[in-house]
Amino acid sequence: MNEPHGLEPVATFCGNCDCGCPQLFVDPAAPAERRIVLTDDFGQRVQMSADQFASLVEDAKGGKLDGVASA
Repeated sequence: MNEPHGLEPVATFCGNCDCGCPQLFVDPAAPAERRIVLTDDFGQRVQMSADQFASLVEDAKGGKLDGVASA
């Protein structure tokens, strides 16, 4: 899979195919409030700060997102 220019890959979600799986990147050139980049398999992207991403990870670890995964 091709990585968007200038982004440092962190994780690929799924990865069992070559269909453009969602990916997590760090954009070192972006302003701090947009440094974390999450792409989806439709070509869209979400950008957020490291603090926002840390909050998301904390919520996931705490089980707040468990219901979403089973939907």
